[in-house]
Amino acid sequence: MSDTLEQRLTELEVRLTFLDDTVNALVATETEQAQRILMLEQLLRDLRHELVALRTSHSLDPHSEPPPPHY
Repeated sequence: MSDTLEQRLTELEVRLTFLDDTVNALVATETEQAQRILMLEQLLRDLRHELVALRTSHSLDPHSEPPPPHY
């Protein structure tokens, strides 16, 4: 092979290695973000359930609560 062809091939191999590393890093980041999204969605569901439970167990009408002690 000529030197220029070998240099071009080496450059392509270096680029391919770099792109492969980049793709692997992106896949790892996407996987981590997907796991965090699932965790946050579960947390949001839990908070919604807690809010519903609080609304049903406590009256939100301020007139139904007794006045504070200083009245």
